[in-house]
Amino acid sequence: MDTEQRTQRRGVAVVTGASAGLGRATVREFAKNGYDVAMLARGLEGLEGAKREVEAVGRKAVYFVVDVADAEAVEAAAAATELELGEIDVWVNNAMNSVFSPVKEMKPEEYKRVTEVTYLGQVYGTLAALKRMLPRNRGSIVLVGSALAYRGIPLQSAYCGSKHAVQGFFDSLKTELLHDKSKIKLSMVQLPAMNTTQFGFVKSRLPNKPRPMGKIYQPEVAARAILFAAEDGRREVFVGYPTVEAIVGNKIAPWFADYVLAKTGFDGQQTDVPADPNKPNNLWEPIPGDHGAHGNFGEHAADFSPELWLSMNRNKILAGAAILGGIIAGTIFSKNQRDDD
Repeated sequence: MDTEQRTQRRGVAVVTGASAGLGRATVREFAKNGYDVAMLARGLEGLEGAKREVEAVGRKAVYFVVDVADAEAVEAAAAATELELGEIDVWVNNAMNSVFSPVKEMKPEEYKRVTEVTYLGQVYGTLAALKRMLPRNRGSIVLVGSALAYRGIPLQSAYCGSKHAVQGFFDSLKTELLHDKSKIKLSMVQLPAMNTTQFGFVKSRLPNKPRPMGKIYQPEVAARAILFAAEDGRREVFVGYPTVEAIVGNKIAPWFADYVLAKTGFDGQQTDVPADPNKPNNLWEPIPGDHGAHGNFGEHAADFSPELWLSMNRNKILAGAAILGGIIAGTIFSKNQRDDD
């Protein structure tokens, strides 16, 4: 990317959960595409690292050490963002938390905490964005979901429940914006398993270290989908074929998904390496350090999704197919005319 491209400003984006994992990759994606970025997260070192990366591509960055479960803190960060960077054009609700554990071993306070971060954090972020976007009648809000927003799996009940709640909230708000004929874009990006820092941070009661289940993608794949959703405004974007398979398959035969996950969902979410029961986790407090975007499964992770590419380029593909069809039809017609002559 040349200097002129780096310095051309396209707007202001806010990303929650920005210090590591998908949030970190999303910050980079928006910055390199011309956005000044405001970053919300709990981890100071990660936020500082992300700020340096944004500034390295010629964009402005601010960060706020914020727990998205604190609605007042999220609102204050939104207000400060507009004072420092200008009007917010895009708000990405990405922050999440989870616990790997059978339901029978979960604690009520763990359900509460995961719900406050993973579900209510998206609600609070959306409210802060709407407060500023509604009077202007413009802007874009992206909710980061998951295939697990449609299909729950074993050992992640708190996370699955929270993502299901995000999906319901999204549907409600979408219809209200349509009713009001609002020009605000609202999208939800549904994710597959990804090679992020989550699996090294999450609280776990599993005997072995947790891992992403199924086909794994690098977080940059999802970050590109989030940028696309923000700018295109498509209702939902599915990242990766496994996401499509899980969502569509569950609608057709949820009983079959129950059976398969009961057989594969326990071992499929664990490595062969025994877990350290005293390993720190980020459920209540951030883990110190700058951890970047990637986890420990890079050698198994895809950095491209053909399904996502086709989805993002479907209008161009359809237009090209229509042109090609017209050329073929014209050729056939001309040949028939010559034959008749």
